[in-house]
Amino acid sequence: MSGTAVPAIQFTPTGLVLPTDAAILSGVQTDQQAAFGGNMSLSLSSPQGQLAQALSAIVSDKNAQIAEMVNQVDPANASGVMQDAIGAIYFMQRIAASGTLVAGTCNGLAGTVIPVGAIAQDTAGNQYALLSAVTIASGGSVVGQFQCLATGPIACPIGALNVIYKAIIGWESVTNLTAGVPGVNEESRADFEFRRQNSVAVNALNSIQSVLAAVLAVPNVIDAYVTDNSTNATVNTGPTNYPVAGNSIYVAVAGGAASAVAQAIWQKKSLGCAYNGSTTYSYTDTSAGITPYPTYTVKWVTPTSVPVYFAVDLVNNANLPSNITTLVQNAILASFNGQDGGSRARIGSTLYAGRYFAGISAIGNGVELLSIGIGTAPSPSATSLPLGIDQLPTLSASNIAVTLT
Repeated sequence: MSGTAVPAIQFTPTGLVLPTDAAILSGVQTDQQAAFGGNMSLSLSSPQGQLAQALSAIVSDKNAQIAEMVNQVDPANASGVMQDAIGAIYFMQRIAASGTLVAGTCNGLAGTVIPVGAIAQDTAGNQYALLSAVTIASGGSVVGQFQCLATGPIACPIGALNVIYKAIIGWESVTNLTAGVPGVNEESRADFEFRRQNSVAVNALNSIQSVLAAVLAVPNVIDAYVTDNSTNATVNTGPTNYPVAGNSIYVAVAGGAASAVAQAIWQKKSLGCAYNGSTTYSYTDTSAGITPYPTYTVKWVTPTSVPVYFAVDLVNNANLPSNITTLVQNAILASFNGQDGGSRARIGSTLYAGRYFAGISAIGNGVELLSIGIGTAPSPSATSLPLGIDQLPTLSASNIAVTLT
């Protein structure tokens, strides 16, 4: 017997077309009839039929594996080692795990300088390091960004950061008025692809894309946002109307060492371009080749942590598990942090309630979703939440209310 009646995979300009299981089974049965001289039983319950089904399943499974392999060549679908291989083309490596980021309000004597690396501790014993030096203002407090020394999505609820691990004269207390932004175990598929898309500009200079790519590549940076204002006048930007100065670049960064962030911004921005923000670092350009090396004050924005609230309304029925509230909260947290394979909540983005439907519906067990409200205050009813370019969304389980109607 030459050839086969089993249909092959079709490679078309728009992608693969796989034969149906029914077409494969029919082809296998045709081949069997030809090989054994015909008159074989076509009943699937017969020995011949069971053999035909087994062979058809093997063919279908291999076809699916070929399709998966082809899809892995597409950066939009790639994951795991295949995504790592695509990233290697751009000289990228997957970012390792990073620690939870939390805004700590430091109270004490006005004028007290709290140096970079100062350690605070939460109620669970986790230690957090201050990312850049801050000075307590005349009002007796200042907000600094602390990052957990232990990596991974460690929760830091409101008020959990409450111990000064090593005393500094003039620094009396610390607390967090908003929940921390959870760290990550390892860069997710979605975040890696987001960074890869932006990384194509990393070798360029004098563009917001190149600055964003460089900043996102800084270790322990959780998120960043970059824009510019090429006019001579100040432009109020985003929902919070942040005043972006004329002829300047705007960079918001969450996480990362101040020295590395400053270097990334300075090396990619245009010469003579002004900055925005109150977070500063004195960067010394040792590549100038002459001494004394020039030093520049680089500025950027440390975004304000904004607590997000959810109000979820479900149909009350007897099939719901007893821990339905916890299950819903976990589903929303996973989507919010990008742990479900989708995009996570980012600086300056708009959060849509529809983003969280799938995660809740996937709980099963009779879950019927009526509505999801989202906002920045308890009992929200809006279906979307636009964030300012100076705002970093945070979420804790206690901010997710579940109602059974």
